[in-house]
Amino acid sequence: MKRHTTKRLQIRNEGIDLHAVYSLSDAINLLQERGKPGKGGVKFDSSVEFVFKCNVDTTKSDQMIRALIPLPHGTGKTLRVAVFAEHGEAQEARMAGAEIVGGKDLIEEVKKGNINFDFCIATPNLMSEVGTLGRILGPRGLMPTMKTNTVTKDVAQAVKNAKFGQVEIRPEKAGIVHGLMGKLSFSPNALEENFLHVYEALRRLRPGESKGEFVKKKGISSTMGFCLFVKI
Repeated sequence: MKRHTTKRLQIRNEGIDLHAVYSLSDAINLLQERGKPGKGGVKFDSSVEFVFKCNVDTTKSDQMIRALIPLPHGTGKTLRVAVFAEHGEAQEARMAGAEIVGGKDLIEEVKKGNINFDFCIATPNLMSEVGTLGRILGPRGLMPTMKTNTVTKDVAQAVKNAKFGQVEIRPEKAGIVHGLMGKLSFSPNALEENFLHVYEALRRLRPGESKGEFVKKKGISSTMGFCLFVKI
């Protein structure tokens, strides 16, 4: 079946080799240039994502990677943050900017299906009760865990990190790691620094059981744009 190519896509892809490997700066410039209306782009501020192909076997628990990485220039996305905390820690969470804070009352609200937040943090003393929400929060990727530092006594810092912008590192099948690294409206330097920050963090998280080249492929993409392979 012949794929229909719109005029916008023809303009966007003109002169672009989707199989080539570009320098990081050239790839960012191409994404930003072709992301403009009239150049094949769209009218909204597109998100930019990093994509890494890692040499890990995701079926083996000793090769799983999971971490939250604060980005130097944030993600450009505003999150509504919920914190399971009580007493002084609850006050700290509110002062740091958390929109929803509560203890047992918030747990009961979540059990009723009232989930109007994008990110979740919990203090260790409440995890025995928050753990009962695993079947509700887990499938949504909202369950607090020690591995991602979303179970912490320092709720103020966790809230600040979430509000400023951080990304979760977690390989999918075939070892693909991808996530938000900013918006096309970011400066080229900001996008480049965010990408390199994630890349270096990923290399530090390499499991000891992973053999050979760890990050096998690297790329960046934009919403309704193309994905370009990059070299570092």
